[in-house]
Amino acid sequence: MTTTTDTDETTTTTPLHWRTATDLRDAMADGSLTAVEVMRAFYDRIDATNDAVNVIVYRLPRDEALALAATADELRASGATLGPLHGLPIAIKDLVDVAGMPTSRGSRAFADRGPMPTDAPHVAKLRAAGALVIGKTNSPEFGVGTVTWNEVFGITRNPFDLSRHAGGSTGGVAAVAAGMLPFADGSDSGGSLRYPASFCNAVGLRTTPGLVPAAQGATSWEPHSVNGPVGRNCRDVALLLTGMSGTDQLAPLSAGRAATTELGDATETPIRLAWSTDLGGLPIAPEVRAAHGATRAALEAAGIEVVDVEIDTDGLDETWQTIELFGWFALLGTDPVEHPDAYRDDFVRNVTEASGYSSGRIVAALERRYRAYTEMAALLEDFDAFVVPGAPVVAPAAEDKWVTEVDGVPFDRYFLWQRLACRLVPSAHPVLAMAAGFGADSGLPIGIQVVGRHGADGELLALGDRLERVLGVSDVHPELAS
Repeated sequence: MTTTTDTDETTTTTPLHWRTATDLRDAMADGSLTAVEVMRAFYDRIDATNDAVNVIVYRLPRDEALALAATADELRASGATLGPLHGLPIAIKDLVDVAGMPTSRGSRAFADRGPMPTDAPHVAKLRAAGALVIGKTNSPEFGVGTVTWNEVFGITRNPFDLSRHAGGSTGGVAAVAAGMLPFADGSDSGGSLRYPASFCNAVGLRTTPGLVPAAQGATSWEPHSVNGPVGRNCRDVALLLTGMSGTDQLAPLSAGRAATTELGDATETPIRLAWSTDLGGLPIAPEVRAAHGATRAALEAAGIEVVDVEIDTDGLDETWQTIELFGWFALLGTDPVEHPDAYRDDFVRNVTEASGYSSGRIVAALERRYRAYTEMAALLEDFDAFVVPGAPVVAPAAEDKWVTEVDGVPFDRYFLWQRLACRLVPSAHPVLAMAAGFGADSGLPIGIQVVGRHGADGELLALGDRLERVLGVSDVHPELAS
């Protein structure tokens, strides 16, 4: 079940954990709220809901978090120059290092490691922007798959229906949707920011590669996997992106990337969208097809031009699979093959398979990836964005390891149901996943993916902000511990 909150008229009576990040930022700036009050409200919410949702897998003790917040308040009172995220709490995906906190990567192979000595590049930027890092959020092992479960911390559940998955691998979306955090970070190589946003009525941005710095060892030059922001609406995502983007010397793709600025006032310029119902004939559940059609009708009724367009998807599935699996081999070598008991079976299969890839297969994937980039760039010369469904189904049952069938089409590998997201990865264009509606049968959230121009992430978020105003569901929250 759901409940709608957060309107301009009721902001001051809305519980702090449901107020938007931008509203909390403004309230702390004008003195009507303190960082200590904000921190206390989110810790209270974590205490009330995390046992049910199981998403925050490590957090600072309450007194340490409140001490961080008190220091933030003292800094504000001193008149010092403050960052755009000053005093706002955040937790970091458990694939990413945070100084003083463990990084398990959801894997038994890493579960016993102690605290990390340094912050990952985008975590350091978040701290510099004033964010208060309070913990870690759950992820499947090494981020494999688009549902969050592992043998270390278990299943992260959907706040809208605890019998369902929240999606993954960015489990932090569930923390935002449940009101435990104002926003969170995530990563995406095959839908890991986008599927959970669709399942949880939230917003996730697969950023232009390099915009958010990522030091990823052997794959640091690769545009395949990116880091990005999660929020309740596009304005909150833009705010967070401002604090986590920019150049870092450890992240070569970030060179010359300027930090994104916050969104201004919405414009009234015409919008023209390219539209696909199934991204090249992929199976889509009837409930999702119906909701996607209803979303289109709502946009057209608001005066937005929507045009049916299909891109060339030939070869994209093999391209994504080759680059994704070879990336795991590049990072971990043969360790999963030599010590299979320490890893999940399908991850061992990935690395084993990639270790035998021919040079010809890898070259073909790189060539097809470049063509995907040029084709999407050409399409977006004539349209403001390209829109496809957010996921092929509503959130699956929490006990499922992955979705094995969609609309009568069976899948024998975990990543095959991800193709609605994976087919958009090779183009290296930013993809915004956002709330669009609710299923007529299940009542569960259903989203859309909106592909924008390469390097124009701020422009894409501004478009998303306008679409949110038409669709009107971004302020619908789960009735979870009220």
